[in-house]
Amino acid sequence: MKHRSNNTLENNFSYHSPKNGQPEKYTEIRNKAKELAYLIDELVPNSREKSLALTNLEQSVFWANAGIARNE
Repeated sequence: MKHRSNNTLENNFSYHSPKNGQPEKYTEIRNKAKELAYLIDELVPNSREKSLALTNLEQSVFWANAGIARNE
């Protein structure tokens, strides 16, 4: 099956090597998320909701970093 070219798919499924300044942005995002993760861990009782909050925080970091990698 031949596929027509789709720039968004090409971009989203390609490796994006870090450009100048990006690793520092990734680190800043991860550090802030880690700070929030520790707060959630401290304040929220162990539960499904806590697990989901932490999982979704991880996803937020992933998507924020992907947004930098894919769009800068």
